[in-house]
Amino acid sequence: MPREIIRTDKAPQAIGTYSQAVKAGNTVYLSGQIPLDPATMELVTDSVEAQIRRVFDNLKAVAEAAGGSLADVAKLNIFLTDLTHFALVNQVMAEYFSEPYPARAAIGVASLPKGAQVEMDAILELG
Repeated sequence: MPREIIRTDKAPQAIGTYSQAVKAGNTVYLSGQIPLDPATMELVTDSVEAQIRRVFDNLKAVAEAAGGSLADVAKLNIFLTDLTHFALVNQVMAEYFSEPYPARAAIGVASLPKGAQVEMDAILELG
């Protein structure tokens, strides 16, 4: 099955040896997004909520570049350096997603790239 590399300037450029997303058939694998502003490539530091929103905006941009949307997310992984922010993730997520919600995991981690407090990756299934 041929693979298509997904790339958009509306999300941060890859800062390592990876692609923003890879499409294989109807499945799109989105790489982890941290709260980098795609215009400046600087970390959003206003608040944890601002970081969460930036990550969802970045995922949304990559999903759209792949021909989908956040509604196509089948699986979402959330990585937090402080799990006390999980309720805030749920609150913000409800603004970006509607039922039926994707399958999801939330994982507490010791640290994330560039000192981010949140990172997320996703798998889309396009119709």
